[in-house]
Order: sequence, then C-alpha cells, then structure tokens
Amino acid sequence: MKITKLRTLKNQSQTENLLEELSLPSKLPENPKRELDRRKFMQTSLLALASSPAMVMADESIKNDFPAWSTTPGKGLNEYGQPSKFEAATKRGVAKAYGDLAPGTGSARTPIEKLEGIITPNGLHFDRSHNGTPDIDPTKHQLSIHGLVDKPLNFSVENLLRYPMISRTYFVECAGNSAANIIAPQPIQATAGTLHGLISCSDWTGIPLSVLLREAGVNPAGKWILAEGADAAGMSRSFPIEKAMDNAMIALYQNGEKIRPEQGYPMRLLLPGWEGNMNVKWLRSLKITAEPTHTKDETSKYTDPLSNGKARQFTFELGVKSIITKPSGLMKLPSKGFYEISGIAWSGAGKVARIEISTNGGKDWFDAVIDGPNQAFCLVRFRAPWNWNGEPAFLQSRAIDERGNIQPTRAAYKANNAVDGRYHNNTIVTWAVQADGSVQNAYL
Repeated sequence: MKITKLRTLKNQSQTENLLEELSLPSKLPENPKRELDRRKFMQTSLLALASSPAMVMADESIKNDFPAWSTTPGKGLNEYGQPSKFEAATKRGVAKAYGDLAPGTGSARTPIEKLEGIITPNGLHFDRSHNGTPDIDPTKHQLSIHGLVDKPLNFSVENLLRYPMISRTYFVECAGNSAANIIAPQPIQATAGTLHGLISCSDWTGIPLSVLLREAGVNPAGKWILAEGADAAGMSRSFPIEKAMDNAMIALYQNGEKIRPEQGYPMRLLLPGWEGNMNVKWLRSLKITAEPTHTKDETSKYTDPLSNGKARQFTFELGVKSIITKPSGLMKLPSKGFYEISGIAWSGAGKVARIEISTNGGKDWFDAVIDGPNQAFCLVRFRAPWNWNGEPAFLQSRAIDERGNIQPTRAAYKANNAVDGRYHNNTIVTWAVQADGSVQNAYL
C-alpha cells in the first residue's frame, strides 16, 4: 500500500479538473438563493473548498515516516470509554452562583461550539442545580402519585422498569439560558457555550406519564399537577394535567444508559418544549390538584417582569430559537475564503420549519439547510456555505417554527420586558467577524 503526503492545488486548471471529476460547476454562486437545497449546498461547499489554497491532494510518498501510534501496540481495553486526552478542552463551563458558600448552586453549561450533530453527550449535558446533586440509592427511592386520584400509588424504580417504555429525542433548555445577552449593558465576550449553553438534547427512554395517571385514576376536579424533586432544594413546579396526558414522560434512561445523577438519577420528569426547571429531576412526588400550587420556584423565580410593571406567570413554552455555533464567540478565522456556517435551532411549539442566515446584520437573509432529522421538541442542525471576503461581517441566524413563530430581535424583546427580565430570551444572536478574523459577541 502506498502512503502519500499531500500537496496543494496550485493552479486553476487543477481546480477545474477536480470540479469536472466531481461534476460541479466551475463558478461559485455570488449569492446563495432562498431555494438552496442540500444538493446545491454540497456543490457550493465543495466548489469553494476546491478553489481554496487549503485544498490538498495526495502526491509524495512518506515512506518510513510512520508515527509512533502506527508502529506501537495501543492501550488496552477499558470498562468504560473516555474521550481522547487531546479533547480535554471539550468540557462544560461551571458557574457557581454563591461560590464556595453553596458549591452546588449554579450551572454547568454545554460547550455547544465544540459539538456537532444534535445529540449532547451525557457528560456534557448542561446541569442547573439549586442545592447540589443528591446521592440517591435507587433501591430506596420511590415515586408517589397522590392528591385528587382514585387510588394513590407508590412506584419503586424496579416497578417502573417493568412497564413498557418509549424512546424520544427531546431538548431541555433552562428558561434563563442566554440571560447575559439581555441583562448585560454591553456584550460579554465569551464562547457560545458560556453565553447560551443551558441547552442540550438527548435520546430519553421512559414511561409515558399518562399511563401511570390512568392507573391511579385522576379525579375530574384534578386540573393541575405539582411535581417535586428529592433534592435538598425541594424543587417543585405546577403544570396542567393536559400536558401530562399529552407527551410528558418519566425518564429513566438518557442516550441508552441510566440517567446520570446530575440529570436526575434515578428518574426525572420530562415536559417536552417547556422551560427546563419544570422537567423536575430526582422526581419523588406528583400531586394532582385543582389549581396551581404557587410554590417558591414558580413565584420568586421563573416569572417574567414586564415593561409595564406587571409580571407574566406560567410561561411554560419555550420560544423558537437558533444560535450559530461555528463561527462564534472567541473563535478566529485564519484567512479569508470558504467556511461553513453551522448551528442549532429548536422550538417549544414543535418542529422548526426553516432557518435563515444573514451575514450583514439582518439586511439580507438566505435559507440554511437543515441537516439530519427534524423532529418536534428536538434540536436541529443547520448549515450554510459562506465565502468570507475578509471584510467585517455580522453573522445571524433566525428560526421559524411550524406555527409561524419567528425568532425576535433583541430590540423587540427589550421593548416588551422589564430591564431585569432574563427568562425566555430567544432573541437573534449576532457574531461580529472582524477584519482580522476574530469573532465577537455583538448587539444589533
């Protein structure tokens, strides 16, 4: 087998020959069109790449210059696989609200700028905790369904594991995600994950809540449910019975393995598309009630102060939202030329219908391609080709969901909410690309 080095495509004829082999046009479109489909996207991407000085082809033999990993036996088998040591920088950013006084209160944010696809690895799923992660013995934990029911029930983990299960891919987003981009007077210069990383997506497996409620028999007067966690904070939230009978789930597995302690081991509530802390972790109690309970977690927090002095309560559904993750904050483009704009989008209303991209701060828009599956209450990955000319640019993405909801501007959000309103910020994010290639967080 011949092992070869790589050489750069040095002239236009070589580029044209490659394009001919790929059956692609020899001229890069000046402006992507709205009807850009996946085939056109791939053609444009390959064309720009083939025309770039970075494009290389196999040529010279490297002969015996084999690296050590090709000549030395590798590491033995592991009982549980770990990421490469060269990916040590791919980790969550931790923010402790009260420092060492309460080390379990705060968040660990998903590094969305370092990930691809739509599934978040279990170890990188964001964690929002109000008083630390409890160490729960699954053999002693129980879920109680009580209140306005015909037959109060207690379920052990072993009981629940005997029920037929379903698997669904859902995102979970903290209602306070992206808060810094609203309350900070000037844009904070940080990574996409630091600013917007309270969002993750997993394949969840568990039992439809409706199955357990029907077994308990809900009284006709039961219109709400109070969900409570077993953590020291006693996190609790009220939600309507309609959501429980629709698509709510008691999740026991995440991405194929048992839910990890930070995500609610041994079980958590999932309310697809609704604000994160309603998806109560370490779930121990579901009390059916006639009205909402107005607990501390839905009165002192997670209400939306408005510009008129009033506040909006029980704003369960998360808005349609998108974020460009590449290129994004603190990255640097090494030179002008072809790049792929990529990011994630989602909606608490269901499916994402379309994502639009602007490279000039919203003056002009063109469609991105949704790459991969597009499911309700799930992240989608979008991509678009971009040929950067080396001049300053303002990159934005704008998502539209199947109900016609459109991601708003920051100015529109600020006009409708109080100065300290920080929840449900689904506004358009702007990344400013400087002439030197550096990427900064910006307000437009």
